[in-house]
Amino acid sequence: MNTRIRDTLVARGTRIFAESHRRSVPFTGNADADRLLNDLEGHSHLFVLAALMDRQIRADRAWIIPFTIGQRIRDVSMRGFARLRPGTIRRHMTNPHPLHRFPDEMARTFHEGVQRIVRQYDGDASHIWAKKPSSAEVVYRFLQFRGARPKIATMATNILARDFKVPLRDYYSIDISADVHVRRVFARLGLTPGDATPDLVVYKARALYPEFPGLMDGPAWEIGRTWCHPREPKCGECYMEKLCPREIST
Repeated sequence: MNTRIRDTLVARGTRIFAESHRRSVPFTGNADADRLLNDLEGHSHLFVLAALMDRQIRADRAWIIPFTIGQRIRDVSMRGFARLRPGTIRRHMTNPHPLHRFPDEMARTFHEGVQRIVRQYDGDASHIWAKKPSSAEVVYRFLQFRGARPKIATMATNILARDFKVPLRDYYSIDISADVHVRRVFARLGLTPGDATPDLVVYKARALYPEFPGLMDGPAWEIGRTWCHPREPKCGECYMEKLCPREIST
């Protein structure tokens, strides 16, 4: 059964990945913010900084933070961010209301992220994924940013490859992002125990499809958000219904 479930998730992920056109990702629900976050050529720094903010709050709140700070200083450019002092970033992160659950920590992460882009990548964050590097190299480069743990690093790399069609040499090191939706779906499909840690989900995905574990991330997340709700799941509408163990999914 695990093989059939894996094949179905991989097939769905492959269809998404094989789309020739770049997907516009609705990171925040704010049209202006999403337009800039999807502009890797002109505003690659916004994508990187927003990914660094994506910790312990809703994703849409996290991803809009760089845009909000840019609005407050009336400059969303890398040059504008590079001029900001740590205290200025902390003030904008905190007032008139906190942009993050941990405003002081994220202000420091934001400032150090900007400075790393300036020093290491000549002010152009797109150099992180330029010239078709290996997936491990891109994940490694993200991990060098303050606050970027493996979940953030692999999530960002997966978005680049899957949605933005950034060419990479391989996909071995792109893991699944084991958020609450993905963990719930893996458990209800019988792939992992109900109390599985994120690490268990990550390694299960590696075992199921080592060539590109993160390929199953999009389908699992989609199932969790659309049908496999914590309460009252819409099993009859889900394409995994015939493969899902009934006693787990209801």
